[in-house]
Amino acid sequence: MDDFILLKRFIEQTLGIQCSNYKEDYIKRRLLSRMRSTNNESYTDYLKYLKANTPELEKLRNALTINVTEFFRDNDVYELMKKEIFPALFRQRKRLRIWCAGCSTGEEPYSIAMILSDLIAHNPSFSAQIFATDIDKVVLAKAQEGIYSQKAMIKLSETQIHRHFIKLPDGNFQAKPSLKELIRFRPHDLMSGVPVSQWLDLITCRNVTIYFNEKQKDELAKMFHGALVSGGFYIMGKTEYLGRSLENLFSTYNSIQKTFVKKD
Repeated sequence: MDDFILLKRFIEQTLGIQCSNYKEDYIKRRLLSRMRSTNNESYTDYLKYLKANTPELEKLRNALTINVTEFFRDNDVYELMKKEIFPALFRQRKRLRIWCAGCSTGEEPYSIAMILSDLIAHNPSFSAQIFATDIDKVVLAKAQEGIYSQKAMIKLSETQIHRHFIKLPDGNFQAKPSLKELIRFRPHDLMSGVPVSQWLDLITCRNVTIYFNEKQKDELAKMFHGALVSGGFYIMGKTEYLGRSLENLFSTYNSIQKTFVKKD
């Protein structure tokens, strides 16, 4: 059997990451990066190394489930949520349910929570619940802890930092309980085909599907469609797109910000 296939099978059995759902060249790039770091020249050598060095398994998991994020990344989409999407949704119902899929270390759900917290402060009858999920339990634990370096806060205003974070003695900042209570962090595998919840008003899944194959992208969009309420919003990353076969499921709300609305 091909040594690459053997390595993929070991990854799937050991880490629970279904390599077949990702583009093959993406998997190979991530593997080659770890192979160079561990001085392994072949897939067979790296497989032997993985079996003999347990700490490398976690490093490989992190490499395959890339976690690149920051507060208010692509700020225009957050402005769209703040000025248009959330006000429109709150006109329909007092309590919003949001799913931030592939939340990594938490900057995205905390950014959304900051916007919602400010809106709720002006109208206490409003409330919201954010489900923040990721397959990587290590980054999810960091997100739940909510501690960030001073460098990570660079995009936040002094008002935002003062209102939503506590400065720790070591110079880091921790999200306040009032911000954390808006978010429920949960481990979740997007490949499972089962949504984290139903009757959702908004789903964000940004810069995640670029690593998936076409079939998996379509299946994911169908799952999101089923989890959204009528007229619910789905936001993708700017470099991502909906397949043509899905045009009957969503209408475009904002093409530049890759924001779509569920069709019934």
